[in-house]
Amino acid sequence: MMPYINIRGVEHYYEWIKKPSAGQVKPVMVFVHGWAGSARYWHSTAHALSDAFDCLLYDLRGFGRSRGRPTVAKAGESFVESRSLQEESEAIRELTYELEEYAEDLAALLDGLQLQSVYLNSHSMGASIATLFLNLYPHRVERAILTCSGIFEYDEKAFAAFYKFGGYVVKFRPKWLGMLPFVDRMFIARFLHRPIPAKERQEFLKDFLVADYDAALGTIFTSVSKTATEVMPQEFAKLTVSTLLVAGEYDKIIPAEMGRQAAALNDKVEFVVIPNTSHLPMLEDSATYLTQVKKFLGIMNYEL
Repeated sequence: MMPYINIRGVEHYYEWIKKPSAGQVKPVMVFVHGWAGSARYWHSTAHALSDAFDCLLYDLRGFGRSRGRPTVAKAGESFVESRSLQEESEAIRELTYELEEYAEDLAALLDGLQLQSVYLNSHSMGASIATLFLNLYPHRVERAILTCSGIFEYDEKAFAAFYKFGGYVVKFRPKWLGMLPFVDRMFIARFLHRPIPAKERQEFLKDFLVADYDAALGTIFTSVSKTATEVMPQEFAKLTVSTLLVAGEYDKIIPAEMGRQAAALNDKVEFVVIPNTSHLPMLEDSATYLTQVKKFLGIMNYEL
């Protein structure tokens, strides 16, 4: 049975990746995935870091195995159960798809699991969520890694075209699409410079197909917006937590230059580029990615 935790009225999937430590208490590293993804693509990175950390992975609200809204009451449930679900439903109506809300989801997750201070490793949209979390709760993070993140300028025509295309992509997701040969290759091509294993390609496609419609569309509008272009530079400039920003050299989704500009706003942010990778450097060149992360974390004595 998969582990779930109720976060602000919504059931969230989470999992631990740990290794025995002979009684030694290890710090916790929390992994935050990007748009239309899930914790699945962090597995190999988490396993590689589990000698030094207890790794906590979870699916964002509306993505992967996490629900987008509370469970609907079923026939035969007691009045108390039905009322509880109704209260949860009222609570979820107050939630939005603003990235600040997802940062608050993360805070509630840590509270629910009684975790006071953690390390963060995040990617793409998840890195924007992590950046907001770092400024909302700096005392709860020891160090942070932002993978494929940055700041961008507002372009009204480009944004309008992006919203139109994004809406079409989210709307047209028939489940049978995943059964067509080579679709996983075509779907993931824009995210890669180097190939990744078939299993990981197929999991990316599966996560995209099952993402909650409202969450997938809502986060498109909040992640790429005029407000984001105004807010995110300020958020990067305010960071007080030691942070590593990792970019893929050939990233078409969030070009490395956007990451470089973000890092230049704050001397707390260290910037590195992984050569010959795109939007998934942790999978395209895991050895180089892990070397940079471990160097930043000061755990180079551990085997890759």
